[in-house]
Amino acid sequence: MKSRKLSRKRQRATIVGAAAASVVAGAALLPNWSAGAASVADPTVDAATKATFQRLADAVFTDRTDALVGDDGAKQKTSRFSGDVRLSSAQSRAEKSALAKLESRKARLAELGEKYRSANTKVTLDRTRVKGRHASVDVTETTTLAYDKATGTEPKTTGFEAHHTLTFKADREGNWQLTNVRDTDDGVAVNQVQATAFVATPMTGDSTPPSATRSATTWPAPAKAKNFTASGYDYKAMAAYAAKYWKNYNPAYPNFNGEGAGGDCTNFVSQSLKAGGWKHVPGYVNDFHKWFGNSDIQSDSFVGVNEFSWFALSSKRVTSLANVYQADIGDVVQMDFNKDGSKDHTMIVTYRSPQGVPYLSYHSTNTYNRSLASIIASYPNAAYYAYRT
Repeated sequence: MKSRKLSRKRQRATIVGAAAASVVAGAALLPNWSAGAASVADPTVDAATKATFQRLADAVFTDRTDALVGDDGAKQKTSRFSGDVRLSSAQSRAEKSALAKLESRKARLAELGEKYRSANTKVTLDRTRVKGRHASVDVTETTTLAYDKATGTEPKTTGFEAHHTLTFKADREGNWQLTNVRDTDDGVAVNQVQATAFVATPMTGDSTPPSATRSATTWPAPAKAKNFTASGYDYKAMAAYAAKYWKNYNPAYPNFNGEGAGGDCTNFVSQSLKAGGWKHVPGYVNDFHKWFGNSDIQSDSFVGVNEFSWFALSSKRVTSLANVYQADIGDVVQMDFNKDGSKDHTMIVTYRSPQGVPYLSYHSTNTYNRSLASIIASYPNAAYYAYRT
């Protein structure tokens, strides 16, 4: 049956009547915040509230770090927060899940012969944005973990700097609840639960770039001693550059951290290799046979994870290692988190222990001297690629 057409006058009367009815119904459905006008108004975020946001963020990431060090089931620091600023029930469950995963990682580390003796986490508040009953809080986390039973020249600690955004929502009484924690670096922190996968940038110049050979992750690895003089490169200079700029970025290069598409990891490794003697190969930026980078322009192979692999192999500046534990100072390790064929992360070896364990440094997340055992324990299902430089 066709619908009836109302006259313009009747239409207007019907609309006005419906609108009035909806207002009445809407008023009836409004929440009954009867605690007074103050409870209805949007809460303010003063200096004291910001300080509490910072302390709760510190507790969140301290709990995560402690899960790699302390006793399983230890009382969480976030449990001390209640009232004005606290975890939401959903975020509380999310944090418990994260801690369980990190405690499992600690067990895998123990199987690989690694343990952290102690740790220290500090969080600084960078920026707070408030809109009505929602607040976004940007923080920087700085964490140092001490290796247990480090001997001789082995690194005594590993450390990283990470950036996060925490989302808070105020309830009807004006109390703030933490509802989400987001890592804003394109990287892998020691206490990070999940890594972000990236996609390679398409390149021109050659339709068949070389494929890297996957490296085994079993330890101990077959001997593959590195000749530190044959190539003419200064591997100590590569490691020294990484040690100097792993946290404080070199202003002579752009910083791609937080820019997506893989962050700054390959850019940082390329800078380290350049410091040790790798020479520019000028040309078009999207030709993977070329490699160059400075403050003004960078080839895709200088800053891209997959593109770097294509250049390094095609130029024969590197050879693939059969086992990732064979990597030594100045060698490069890459990861494909989800084994989809597109590599996601680039790191450089800055130390190798007498026991045969490489230690790696990288950007996104800014990390220095993290053991390969720790990385494999964190991402046991990833594909690994190791390159002798």
